Amino acid sequence: MNHNLKIIHCTDADASAWDAFLGEVSEASFYHLFAWKGINERSFGHRCFYLAAVEGDRFVGVFPIVYVRSLIFGRIMCSMPFVNFGGPCATGEEAERALLREAESIVHGHGADYLEIRGTRKVAADLPVSEHKVSMTIDLHPDPGVIWDAFEKKHRKEIRHAYKQDLRVEHGGAEYLDMFFDILSESWKGLGTPLYDKSYFRNIFSAFPDSVRIFVVYRGDFPISAAINGYYRRCAEGMWLGNRPDSRGLHPGYVHYWEMIKYGCETGFEKFHLGRSTVDSGGEFFKRKWNAYPTQLYWQYILGKRKEIPRLNVDNPKYRLAIDAWKRMPGAVTRSIGPFLSKSIP
Repeated sequence: MNHNLKIIHCTDADASAWDAFLGEVSEASFYHLFAWKGINERSFGHRCFYLAAVEGDRFVGVFPIVYVRSLIFGRIMCSMPFVNFGGPCATGEEAERALLREAESIVHGHGADYLEIRGTRKVAADLPVSEHKVSMTIDLHPDPGVIWDAFEKKHRKEIRHAYKQDLRVEHGGAEYLDMFFDILSESWKGLGTPLYDKSYFRNIFSAFPDSVRIFVVYRGDFPISAAINGYYRRCAEGMWLGNRPDSRGLHPGYVHYWEMIKYGCETGFEKFHLGRSTVDSGGEFFKRKWNAYPTQLYWQYILGKRKEIPRLNVDNPKYRLAIDAWKRMPGAVTRSIGPFLSKSIP
């Protein structure tokens, strides 16, 4: 045992050391950055536990955890909620084990139902795991023409056809946020899913003004589709994308994805994560058209009061009636109560 290794609970004073450490570990993602602590605290009031393994005066591991408390869904800890990835990042197994032990202590000490760890690898062989999600990734190239030429002929034809529907793309920063939010509100209502308060997205832009970008697809001068991407190291991270329900016949996704791919290529990024998809779903099939390849996601659980893996997802028949009812509600109602519900669904 390394007696020089200790676990600390980080405060804002540790932000610089935390982010500097992330530069030392290849598996660190955009969602591991320290600013997400403040985003979740300010947007939702969720308590955060940002654990660091320290050896001497040097960080050797970090583990961000957010505590989501809900009268409806229970006491859930997650790394990380509302986004694609999380989990511990460490330079060695000893530091990672120490972080996991501290996380387990927090789960039991606070009476949480469980801690959900969203990662691209298993952090411990003995933790229960769900493998129903994959991350889809495109390898980019400095010349977007190389990406284009690698598409199947039918796929290139579908992209050209979408452009012929008078579709075009603009991209920028927070000046597009209101437009993005309006489109995502319509899109998620059509899916039967409550949406976060706009302050969540506003806080993301405030924390990452130079690392987040909005892409909007227009038909003529009318916006029909919008997406937010994050950019960290050499990876573009697809975060949220939504279409107005009445625009689906125009297939704006073809224009959207191609313009975002071109932007990533032309600005020096090497990979584009298209977000997570359920295995064998329509979303996974569409992303494969872009030559995206799957990476298995492992959602592992440290169980507390709950003694089995949760099924808090749209595929659970238990939630089907609620989803269908949400689709039928007036927009004014869903916009009013949506933020209260969504902040409790990690």
